[in-house]
Amino acid sequence: MDLPFDGAISAFYENDAPEDIRQAIQRADKDDILSPSYPHDERLSRKTYERDYERLQIEMVKLQSWVRETGQRVVMVFEGRDAAGKGGTIRRMRENLSPRSARVVALSKPTETEQGEWYFQRYIKHLPTAGEMVFYDRSWYNRGVVEKVFDFCTPEQRAHFFEQVTPFEQMLVEDGIHLIKFWLNVGRAEQLRRMLSRESDPLKQWKLSPIDVKGLAKWEEYSAAIAETLLRSHTDETPWTVIRSDDKRRARLAAMRHLLHRFDYPQKDAKAIGKIDDEICGGPDIWDA
Repeated sequence: MDLPFDGAISAFYENDAPEDIRQAIQRADKDDILSPSYPHDERLSRKTYERDYERLQIEMVKLQSWVRETGQRVVMVFEGRDAAGKGGTIRRMRENLSPRSARVVALSKPTETEQGEWYFQRYIKHLPTAGEMVFYDRSWYNRGVVEKVFDFCTPEQRAHFFEQVTPFEQMLVEDGIHLIKFWLNVGRAEQLRRMLSRESDPLKQWKLSPIDVKGLAKWEEYSAAIAETLLRSHTDETPWTVIRSDDKRRARLAAMRHLLHRFDYPQKDAKAIGKIDDEICGGPDIWDA
């Protein structure tokens, strides 16, 4: 059976990955954290994760009930490196929510018509109405990072984006939309380990794209574009919440806790939500290239 990405990622691993990255992957056990700067040595235990996850799911249902009853509008932007866990985090956050009022927006590349529109226009079409929560699996920040790294936009278009993005987001907030921006970041060795796993699993290969494969060789370019984007679009009104996602379990819990702590909804159980691990979840200052 021919699979669309047979060998491409493995070839990068064997021939082009830095030696320290290869060694980290080769030495690691399944539950080991590969990044030496990550504050935990091993993944959170499944028992602890499932216990906390169940409590948080109950709170997520309470939150959605309040959003629907009071007509709130909630937008969550999920950005991050390839294989950082954006889609998995969104799926867990929505697991017990009504899909009718908790939508995912995951747009493909712009059509020819969309390329002729105002850059933000196609994203605006998917903003929530009263009582809705919308999860953007990648967003308008494509221009800040991916389009920059692969020269999909001109320097002038990117400069124009940075001139407009903060006023654009401030308009959303001023209109009553709750905007939460998550940046999930993963270490280089862990990213490659996850992509090797996807390459070898026919049920996960849909997660890969040619851009993902080409991006493996552009780690430094991504790092520079991410750092600039966080610096230029982090404000008091529309801050970034950075989550270091080398451990997917901790990252998912951190995202839910951050969201739930943002709102005062009926019967909120702060003890059940628990404390946010501020070693892996915080502002752009905790971002680790």
